[in-house]
Amino acid sequence: MTLVTPPTLDQEDDEMLVPHSDFPDGPRSMEVAPAEAASAVDTQAVEDPPSARFTWTIENFSRLNTKKLYSDVFVVGGYKWRILIFPKGNNVDQLSMYLDVADSTSLPYGWSRYAQFWLTVVNQICGKYSIRKETQHQFNSRESDWGFTSFMPLGELYDPTRGFLVNDTCVVEADVTVRRVIDYWSHDSKKETGYVGLKNQGATCYMNSLLQTLYHIPYFRKAVYHMPTTENDMPSGSIPLALQSLFYKLQYSDTSVATKELTKSFGWDTYDSFMQHDVQELNRVLSEKLEDKMKGTVVEGTIQQLFEGHHMNYIECINVDYKSTRKESFYDLQLDVKGCKDVYASFDKYVEVERLEGDNKYHAEQHGLQDARKGVLFMDFPPVLQLQLKRFEYDFMRDTMVKINDRYEFPLQLDLDKENGKYLSPEADRSVRNLYTLHSVLVHSGGVHGGHYYAYIRPTLSDQWFKFDDERVTKEDMKRALEEQYGGEEELPQANPGFNNSPFKFTKYSNAYMLVYIRESDKDKIICNVDEKDIAEHLRIRLKKEQEEKEQKRKEKAEAHLYTIIKVARDEDLVEQIGRDIYFDLVDHDKVHSFRIQKQTTFNLFKEEVAKVFGIPLQYQRFWLWAKRQNHTYRPNRPLNPQEEAQSVGQLREVANKANNAELKLFLEVELGQDLRPLPPPYKTKEDILLFFKLYDPLKEEFRYVGRMFVKGNGKPMEVLTKINEMAGFAPEEEIELYEEIKFEPHVMCEYVDKRATFRSSQLEDGDIICFQKSSGVGSEQYRYSDVPSFLEYVHNRQVIHFRSLEKPKEDEFCLELSKLHTYDDVVERVAQHLGLDDPSKIRLTSHNCYSQQPKPQPIKYRGVNHLSDMLVHYNQTSDILYYEVLDIPLPELQGLKTLKVAFHHSTKDEVVIHTIRLPKQSTIGDVLNDLKRKVELSHLNAELRLVEVFYHKIYKIFPLHEKIENINDQYWTLRAEEIPEEEKNLGPHDRLIHVYHFTKETAQNQVQQIQNFGEPFFLVIHEGETLAEVKVRIQKKLQVTDEEFAKWKFAFLSLGRHEYLLDSDIVSARFQRRDVYGAWEQYLGVEHSDNTPKRSHVTNQNRHTFEKPVKIYN
Repeated sequence: MTLVTPPTLDQEDDEMLVPHSDFPDGPRSMEVAPAEAASAVDTQAVEDPPSARFTWTIENFSRLNTKKLYSDVFVVGGYKWRILIFPKGNNVDQLSMYLDVADSTSLPYGWSRYAQFWLTVVNQICGKYSIRKETQHQFNSRESDWGFTSFMPLGELYDPTRGFLVNDTCVVEADVTVRRVIDYWSHDSKKETGYVGLKNQGATCYMNSLLQTLYHIPYFRKAVYHMPTTENDMPSGSIPLALQSLFYKLQYSDTSVATKELTKSFGWDTYDSFMQHDVQELNRVLSEKLEDKMKGTVVEGTIQQLFEGHHMNYIECINVDYKSTRKESFYDLQLDVKGCKDVYASFDKYVEVERLEGDNKYHAEQHGLQDARKGVLFMDFPPVLQLQLKRFEYDFMRDTMVKINDRYEFPLQLDLDKENGKYLSPEADRSVRNLYTLHSVLVHSGGVHGGHYYAYIRPTLSDQWFKFDDERVTKEDMKRALEEQYGGEEELPQANPGFNNSPFKFTKYSNAYMLVYIRESDKDKIICNVDEKDIAEHLRIRLKKEQEEKEQKRKEKAEAHLYTIIKVARDEDLVEQIGRDIYFDLVDHDKVHSFRIQKQTTFNLFKEEVAKVFGIPLQYQRFWLWAKRQNHTYRPNRPLNPQEEAQSVGQLREVANKANNAELKLFLEVELGQDLRPLPPPYKTKEDILLFFKLYDPLKEEFRYVGRMFVKGNGKPMEVLTKINEMAGFAPEEEIELYEEIKFEPHVMCEYVDKRATFRSSQLEDGDIICFQKSSGVGSEQYRYSDVPSFLEYVHNRQVIHFRSLEKPKEDEFCLELSKLHTYDDVVERVAQHLGLDDPSKIRLTSHNCYSQQPKPQPIKYRGVNHLSDMLVHYNQTSDILYYEVLDIPLPELQGLKTLKVAFHHSTKDEVVIHTIRLPKQSTIGDVLNDLKRKVELSHLNAELRLVEVFYHKIYKIFPLHEKIENINDQYWTLRAEEIPEEEKNLGPHDRLIHVYHFTKETAQNQVQQIQNFGEPFFLVIHEGETLAEVKVRIQKKLQVTDEEFAKWKFAFLSLGRHEYLLDSDIVSARFQRRDVYGAWEQYLGVEHSDNTPKRSHVTNQNRHTFEKPVKIYN
């Protein structure tokens, strides 16, 4: 039987490649979910792409002590897969989860496979609340795992009341569909549609969908082109130029366009591009920036002309003649989705009149408190109307963001003059016809934790729609762009029509999020022609040149198999590079002259080309082949022989290097006479050795190349000292010391050369390097690096470190040149010295996460690493950033202490103050409370305190006074301190201490009622025989609630998630049979509040996800 998996797409773009590193695997229990007793992995029919679901049940989840964990291997499409999770997050406070190619290390070279997959953390209480995310990826040897670094907050995962962790068991699913690579990547958007897409930088699909929408408003594009820029501007530093460049490429390029220049012009770093932001917020910030940049130019006011409308807020008294109005502008309108069936219903709600009466009367000038009507009417609408649909709302009772996936319709034509202009104010110009045509639909696919954005646009307002999904552009029909983006529920066809089973419904997670309408009367002006004459000449020249260079590179790449790249290094390159760009080996081949020569060209013809370029006649040229030695150094190995020079360059390259893509690297030896004119190369025998010489000056700490020389293998260095001194410009009799530079990876190896031994006995050969210096005499101890080996050791290990304050993790504060071999003490000493701090032990350092571009969560312990190099490594990457903080006490002392954040709830004042308590790790809860007593205001001198653990509005524990504080975790749980009420100290034999929690009830679409706790939980003493009515009196007094508000509350007994409403006459103690304080998940008295969320609350930030960073454009 085929397993039916509803396509609840929940895409997200915050995926990051997780590099492989070996951690011990912890215990795990896994199984494949049966589908009505189907086989373990239930694969679809042959004609469909191979797909399957794998279920992994992980027991003892909270006790896993491994950093990462792999599932068992499962097979889909003939390939082996497994799930990879980081139970405590991959350096983030989120569960990290990925799909991994299980046998990646043993697959043949060049392997790749393409898969679309969904990863799910199953909600074991109510499946509807499972968190499910979708992505697709082409896996290869470099990227053998892919998924989501921030899958879901750890706080939600580990909260036992949320349903993701039941009996300490977590259930994870992977739905994998293996597709042919050609399905996606062979699509030519330009050829198929005439349009090109935008590349995704990591999580920039939200930006791509907005940019495509703005680009396809030609009047806007024309205005961007007319913004003044100059040829001296750089796109990465100028928003106007970057946007002009992007729009030009979208208009004239044949392939998808990168957005990196634009995000750089925003001042964003890589991490900003990996953070998913809000489309509406980016739209507003970008509009404000462009509006500002357009001031004082020919296009000043364009943003307002296109997007700005006005509405009038009014308050009108009912019984007296008084009216207050205020005109406000808008660039977009936020429309409610919840409770509205379509756009018109949202506009009805927007202009709905609110009555101000009773306790909420309006204070009118001269008239005092008055009954009044309050509302909004529109004075004018803009030519381009941007409607933001409130798919994301803040749920006040649940204290979280939720996505509204309800069905919500929007018309192809929107008439805002309907019903005699009921949305318009009396002052509105009725001669303007507010009839709008739909131009674009921005879609969000996914849930509140993230997702994927794309856009449906009809650029010319014809019947043809196009879907712009990052790099891919496709033609779509009207149904796909409109009806399928309404949201709501969809019914799957029955898997077994012969059985009497009810149809399966699932929520559609892809739905419209933003709509753009263009006014009919303005469409000819807005959908205008934009051509090259609208683009500044310097911009055309710059971008055409870029395009030509790109085309040339593409052509060269296509023809690469016909050519050989020959890189020729000369003495001049060694002089130029050694001591500046490089210190080890002889040359950086990427910085020498390159020749692109057809493979069939004879080598002698190539020499003629060299003669033209370098001015060295053929008879004076001798070429040496380079060789990579076993110690990973790269040196000239031997000269070409006449037979090799008679071959073609293609044949010669194969002789030199068997790798198909390898370049041919040569050293050109040219001998110069006294007059510096070239001479024929000397005859070389087997006895002749070509050596290269570098000179070190310890006073100036300078290193430079001074020349090369042939020596005899049976000769001795002392015989050529005069020639070596001549190279350096020293007196002939100068005493010098010689060293051989042998290798530099992983460690420097530089050995003293005995001047009396023969070159052959010193194992010197062609291409070897001799470093020399004047002999160390009196006073050499004053030098930092007195000899060649110590200097090369320093150069090899030196590292410029960018230090940032932990409080300002984005800004480099200062740089220090350090050595990778510096110890922990060396590093903190240098930092303290720079900061003018006497005690280096008060410096605490934190390493850098190369992937998130943020500090790692845990700081470096005192002497917790041996060397600076250990501080800089993050998986297989090395950073040059460290974060520092200055402590008020030495770090060793601090590490012996436990720091806790404790929220103190005052017994009589309505205030909560967070206190930081720092005590030795062996201290007890009693010590914490004694320390706290000295810092807080108590209601009386003999007041006793207690410490409780609160998590998601429930009390999980009262800490015993003798408990040690060392293992207490205050990262996810709140520690609350409070006075113990007198009545709790003198409990009678039949009294009970119970938990009281606030809650709301929410009915899900599948009719399952969800209990959502909120607010501050508390304890209450109940007496035997006491009725609910009597208990309520004490609760109202304790919470100081007004009669009117208290009357709205309902009381219920809750046990293991089930609730039973209580009557005022019910005996409360009869429900609570145990005298001790129960666990929070067992029984409590619940106070139910009705959902009275304000209708139009929190206009700002209402579409923001709680985990997002705000959008900022810095330039």
